[in-house]
Amino acid sequence: MTHDKDFKRLVRTRMAETGETYTAAQAALRSVSERGGPAAGSRPRPRSTPNERAGHRPIPRDARIFVSGHAGLVGVALLRRLRAEGFTNLLTARRDQLDLRDQAAVNYWFRANRPEYVFLVAGTVGGVLANSTRPAEFLYDNMMIHATVVHASHLFDVDKLLYLGSSCVYPRGAAQPITEDALLTGPLEPTNAAYALAKIAGIRLCSSYREQYGCDFISAMPTNVYGPGDNFDATGGHLVPMLIRRFDDARQRGDREVTVWGTGKPRRELLHVDDLAAACLFLMERASQEGFVNVGTGRDLTIREIASLVRDLVHPGANLVFDTSMPDGVPRKVLDVSRINGLGWAAEIDLNDGLQSMVDWYRTADHVRGLEINADPDADAA
Repeated sequence: MTHDKDFKRLVRTRMAETGETYTAAQAALRSVSERGGPAAGSRPRPRSTPNERAGHRPIPRDARIFVSGHAGLVGVALLRRLRAEGFTNLLTARRDQLDLRDQAAVNYWFRANRPEYVFLVAGTVGGVLANSTRPAEFLYDNMMIHATVVHASHLFDVDKLLYLGSSCVYPRGAAQPITEDALLTGPLEPTNAAYALAKIAGIRLCSSYREQYGCDFISAMPTNVYGPGDNFDATGGHLVPMLIRRFDDARQRGDREVTVWGTGKPRRELLHVDDLAAACLFLMERASQEGFVNVGTGRDLTIREIASLVRDLVHPGANLVFDTSMPDGVPRKVLDVSRINGLGWAAEIDLNDGLQSMVDWYRTADHVRGLEINADPDADAA
């Protein structure tokens, strides 16, 4: 770790002296080292630089790791995974302790806590209705959260940062399955364009800090995520928890019909949150390449098929009624996951097993987000 930081400082010094870009200064220092002559004021050449790193680089189990958005769906699963893997120095901050939209507050927190690794999974999230009715909030909150945490990670020499984006960054009409190269090749889905723009800005922010300052900041684009801890709001949540809530409410009332928004024809890929948490740790320890990587299963179903699976688990025999006055969203969205599969990671949790675990959690949890009687005010970051 120390050698990598030393090398970055040398590159920054050369940039200030020569006006070169980070890449040019890095190449010049390597060339001097390879010829056997040290650059002025230089330390020994590091073992690796961000673009050279490959293979398994385990995170020390006592490293200071900051999980932003720790109370949300992904944050809870990530903490659970990290603890299971033996990490002992996990840092979190509740919203009443730290407003991630406030750069001064974030800088103060980083200065006091000095995280070495950062999982940037915080954000304002929601389903189709929430995205389409609160675009300003989704754009502002997410852009500010990404900017403050990334900048503070640079200022306080974080060893590595993983930024979690979203598959909504891809164009509405992208060829399926969607490869990473499809980014910015066409117009976005209008119903979540504000959120997508904020996520695209976060991707570019990480790559810009890598390019200009040599920061080891990487990005991952997960597909639609589901699992225990999700937001079960009956109107503003994501597809799977919203379906579980509606079917369970109908079961308790004795209703035989359950309304599903849209036509049921769009296709969606679903990834269990525990698989995503495993992928985040995998990438943090094994990936440092330029660009970003998709995270998903590579398989999709129609919304009608997903709704039928949820019905069979929650309220068997109920009839599906599709409200075609409500928006469908993007017609199809399934990710090409060959890049992350090539690195050695693949999703493991079967969809039926994952849905069953989510239903079981919903029925037994002490509190469930989206239910007014037990809503958690600290947990609307994903």
